[in-house]
Amino acid sequence: MVHSPPISVSVVARRRRLLHAVPAVLLATALVASLTAAQAQPTAKAARPDPLDPKASVTTLRYESSFARYRLLGEEKPVSWRDANDTVTRIGGWRVYAREAQQPDPAPIPAPVSAPAVKPTDTPPAAKPMPMPMPMPMPAGHGGHKTP
Repeated sequence: MVHSPPISVSVVARRRRLLHAVPAVLLATALVASLTAAQAQPTAKAARPDPLDPKASVTTLRYESSFARYRLLGEEKPVSWRDANDTVTRIGGWRVYAREAQQPDPAPIPAPVSAPAVKPTDTPPAAKPMPMPMPMPMPAGHGGHKTP
């Protein structure tokens, strides 16, 4: 068994006083910090007018509508919804728009004869449409939707 040297009574008393002094020091530090923060507040309250005084001078407000500078893109004549539907029907309906979306980009316009020749390696290859991926099979154990 190892024995530590005996501690004198005066050392124990000093440690107790130090432990009792820590809360007082922390409290004093917090008090000083709050007082300095309170003194750092600007004293502009005297410069602000009293909001309850009807004769107090205030800055004037200016309102500008968000639409004040709005300009129409073009002077297009509005079309009735029946005429718009008839036009879409005459063109071929939504299927025409779907076909247009699936069409590849138009071929590039050929360069004029006086333009310098372009090397074949400089032109990008034609983009091929990506094939649709096959649907994934259902995970094992999933029986799908059940009907009552």
